Amino acid sequence: MPFEDELGVALRRAGDGFTADRDALAEAGEQRGRRLLVRRRAAVAGGSVVALALIAAAGAYSGGLLDGKAGATTVYVAAPPTPTGDDKGSRAGSGSVTAEQMIANLRALLPGGQLTGPVGRGSDDQVPAVSGVYDDGKGKAAVSLSLSRVDPYGSQARAGSECGDKNLEQYDFCRTEQLADGSTVMLHKGYEYTDRREDTKLWRAVRVTPQGFMVEANEWNAPAEKGAAVSRSNPPLPIDQLKSLVTSELWYPALKDLPAAEPEAQPESEAATGSPAALRDRQAVEALEDLLAGLRIRIPVASKGGEGRYGYVVLDDGKGKSLLQLNVSEDRDSGHSGFTGPNLPPLADGTLVRVTQGPGEKGKGVTEWKVDTIRTDGLRVTVSAFNTADQNGTATREEPALTLDRLKELALAPGWNHTRN
Repeated sequence: MPFEDELGVALRRAGDGFTADRDALAEAGEQRGRRLLVRRRAAVAGGSVVALALIAAAGAYSGGLLDGKAGATTVYVAAPPTPTGDDKGSRAGSGSVTAEQMIANLRALLPGGQLTGPVGRGSDDQVPAVSGVYDDGKGKAAVSLSLSRVDPYGSQARAGSECGDKNLEQYDFCRTEQLADGSTVMLHKGYEYTDRREDTKLWRAVRVTPQGFMVEANEWNAPAEKGAAVSRSNPPLPIDQLKSLVTSELWYPALKDLPAAEPEAQPESEAATGSPAALRDRQAVEALEDLLAGLRIRIPVASKGGEGRYGYVVLDDGKGKSLLQLNVSEDRDSGHSGFTGPNLPPLADGTLVRVTQGPGEKGKGVTEWKVDTIRTDGLRVTVSAFNTADQNGTATREEPALTLDRLKELALAPGWNHTRN
């Protein structure tokens, strides 16, 4: 996996996302993390250019990023990142646009005010970026912008231009626009933390062009994305100005200096293989829908979504909405910690099963019922049900819509054991 993907998954998915079951999501996390990586690419560039820029600026707090303690008062001082061989690679450009030019472009596009502690990366890196602390006299705010090349018909382009499902993340506003040149711009007002444990807001704009140019701008209402007190009620740039930032032609020289992205491999269709896909070979949300139909669970589906090996549906039986989610992964741990013991005997075919009932990790009054299974070949299927449509919200009913027996039927369905011919 490329350096920025690894770092992006580590930084952006470490406890901030929709992860009701950390163990079962370990394998699937990379796929879902890629979606957030696209949206938060500026935080990835340069080993978190934003963080390093703010650390370099006097008075910037970075405890939330470096030691995991939100609001820590320790101030870390670090030099701007020095690109290494790992940072460059085949996707880097010739360097015709320097870090200094990236900083100058951002300064030119900001509406007055001051940009302090700027850090930039030029087109000699695969993700040119610029960040700093912007002060318009109404409170200091972290800002960042990053550039990259993607397959315009691939999953990264789609993820960057689609509004997220509110069952997975909380936000106040999101809109996608089509421009005259065929570009797509996604405008988003959300929060640094999906569970709103801090008041830090994150607003962003992402533009994807037909050529595969991706420009992402981010701004916060605090002088650092994490670990700093909120300095103002909202980020400084109105959403339309954030849009102007990502649609500026000043970024084209750096974007054109980057090599085009390789086309993403397209998934093999059932028609091409001549055989139907087993549950384990399908998108998780499709597998979940097939299971519900096959088991004649006829509760209406209010909404659905997911990506790769993670899928969910929100069931609505008229007694309050209930989230049902499915995680599919590979577990090669020979010890299978948590699945062994006298009260957890394996099934006749060797499948390990663990059933838990208890409070959810996030929303007030939320209950989670979960059936976690591991086949002898390492396939792990985890089905969880909640008494709410949104884990970050509050309970909407006394218990989940499906019983534990139904959850076991979903997780232990024979279709998981079949592979392609």
